[in-house]
Amino acid sequence: MPEPVTRPLPAAVRAAVDRLDRADADGRPADADLRGPREECGVFGVWAPREDVAKMSYYGMYALQHRGQEAAGMAVSDGTRIVVYKELGLVSQVFDESTLASLEGSLAVGHTRYSTTGSTTWDNAQPSYRPTVSGGLALGHNGNLTNTTELARRLGELTDGRDAAHRRGTTTDSDLVTGLIAALATDDRTLEAAALEVLPMLQGAFCLVFMDEDTLYAARDPHGVHPLVLGRLDAGWVVASETAALDIVGAAFVREVEPGELLVVDEHGVRSHRFALADPKGCLFEYVYLARPDTTIAGRNVYETRVEVGRTLARESPAAADMVIPVPESGTPAAIGYAEASGIPYGAGLVKNAYVGRTFIQPSQSIRQLGIRLKLNPLRESIRGKRLVVVDDSIVRGNTQRALVRMLREAGALEVHVRISSPPVRWPCFYGIDFASRAELIASGLGVEEIRQAIGADSLAYVSIEGLTLASEQPAGRLCRACFDGAYAIPLPPREVLGRRHPEDVELPFVEHNGGDPAGDDALADREPLVPVGALGSA
Repeated sequence: MPEPVTRPLPAAVRAAVDRLDRADADGRPADADLRGPREECGVFGVWAPREDVAKMSYYGMYALQHRGQEAAGMAVSDGTRIVVYKELGLVSQVFDESTLASLEGSLAVGHTRYSTTGSTTWDNAQPSYRPTVSGGLALGHNGNLTNTTELARRLGELTDGRDAAHRRGTTTDSDLVTGLIAALATDDRTLEAAALEVLPMLQGAFCLVFMDEDTLYAARDPHGVHPLVLGRLDAGWVVASETAALDIVGAAFVREVEPGELLVVDEHGVRSHRFALADPKGCLFEYVYLARPDTTIAGRNVYETRVEVGRTLARESPAAADMVIPVPESGTPAAIGYAEASGIPYGAGLVKNAYVGRTFIQPSQSIRQLGIRLKLNPLRESIRGKRLVVVDDSIVRGNTQRALVRMLREAGALEVHVRISSPPVRWPCFYGIDFASRAELIASGLGVEEIRQAIGADSLAYVSIEGLTLASEQPAGRLCRACFDGAYAIPLPPREVLGRRHPEDVELPFVEHNGGDPAGDDALADREPLVPVGALGSA
């Protein structure tokens, strides 16, 4: 087999690759201390007096491990006090049989966390906790808030600065929300009423699951950016980030928590409050990568969506090849769909080490690169001498695909045609996903042909945003697609706060928000400035 031919890259492509490699030197660009990566977390809550709620929460969190792998925590109440146990690590590393046995009670809240600019420390692990006039409050959060300066100022006014003692070592907006609700829960105002006062203050994306000694609460932002669902047990209730977590603990799916809704679960059942009008903007990337394939979002199964995206991709971007292979596991459903629609045989060309975490949600680029080498190994006998269609879910920084294409060529592939089951990721996410600055997004500065050259593929094609949207079976107006098209449906923090994270020097195609006028850069400049993300991170 002849050695693969390496051709020099055009100057513009070489410069872009060098820029990404410089950002990789210590896993982040020079301004990371000011803005850092974003997160995606998993939340779980259960109210079930007859069940072992600690073990149930453990399994629910285990089902949501893919949404956050750096810290895990649980709060459990026996009706008189709340015990919080949290630690850095995976769910299986943080909890063992003896720990779970000590967490006795009738309701619990669990959280899996991926770190943000709020650094990976014990203090920033969740659930966060505050004492209240009547007991305690524990809270878990998935998402990212964009008005933290206003919230911090309000908390300072309510507590005359006393809450600062509780916030020592914490740098998350989740902790701010916990402090606000606790501060407003007075002798004359219940925790439920306090939550209804705080929730309308929050801007951005949030799924909250929180509890006091005898009541479970769940709330979702008015845009419903990330999923949150309600399930029914024989003698209790469960809320979780994904329906797959309900399945694993034996809970029957009831419905989604509606955008702008607060649910309250106690001995009297479930009650609902509307704290804001719904303006749905569900995250389209949940269907691409974030959610488990066995999860259902807005009535659409994620696996079926991904298979249909693969069919669409085959129709939009055919290739002459001998075999379709996925990048496991997230590329598998789309590869199945591509093979089905194209008539090209489907096969396995890469073996994944099941004990290595997802490279997308590990924090530093150096770890991502190490993860690529540990994670995938080619089946040389299967791919040698073949023209391959390699289906992956997305290209963010491009490092995975460069290494992968090189690996396949070294294993004997004649041609490598890369097909991506999402559109190019050109814009940062401000609502809770790890898309960093535009400088770290390869598609922000390069076209498709230039990216093909950068990763070394024989051809490269992405599914269209229209094709992905159709596969999700959701109306485009009910989706947040900002990472693909730059149309930020929820107001952004101002330019001076975001710095290099802001889509600078590009006209932002803002969409209407809550039926109002489209916002523009002038509106951004007039908005209340936020603290730098590095000073006060997200969940």
